[in-house]
Amino acid sequence: MPKKKIVLFASGRGSNAIALHDAMVQGVINGEVQALVCDIPGAPVLETAASWGVPVILADRKKLGSKAAFEEFILKAIEPYQADLLCLAGFMRLLSGDFISHYADKIINIHPALLPSFRGLHAQGQAVAAGVKIAGCTVHFVVPDMDAGPIILQSAVPVCEDDTEDTLAARILTREHPTFVKAVSLFCDDKLSIDGNVVKGTTGWDPFKII
Repeated sequence: MPKKKIVLFASGRGSNAIALHDAMVQGVINGEVQALVCDIPGAPVLETAASWGVPVILADRKKLGSKAAFEEFILKAIEPYQADLLCLAGFMRLLSGDFISHYADKIINIHPALLPSFRGLHAQGQAVAAGVKIAGCTVHFVVPDMDAGPIILQSAVPVCEDDTEDTLAARILTREHPTFVKAVSLFCDDKLSIDGNVVKGTTGWDPFKII
């Protein structure tokens, strides 16, 4: 099976992007990074991606002005790569329905909460404030509504009584990498299908198993 062409999107350190890239290099994911898109000048992930030898696309929202111009810049920049999949690996910008329509069912995001609970920013802090006893992460297909797309995989972690947003975030991060890698691997092996709002093809995944 030919390798899927993947464009990574990240805004900061890019730990999830690194996990995906490394899994592709190791053959765990049947895909290949074509380029990395970042919206933050000076973000550490830019230097990391450059070290991989892949094209780096800096889409500086402040210089590009409007959201429409920002998204048009990205669409034109990634068009030559004919991506099979876009992976939002800590990309801190909401994409419009118009952008998403160009890659329908081909954009995957990871969110540090067990959706549909705690959408949006500071999800870990929301979980701590709500007093939940179990938190985690969700990998899902992207739709125009924020954090509302069909769920591919989830992984769970306990919430401790003395947790802060930062300590819970660190615990969830340990599950984000393997969960994202598994979800992208399933996509690249053509094992996923969407029936309404339900993703099929993930039988056997244990959200509580420590990988």
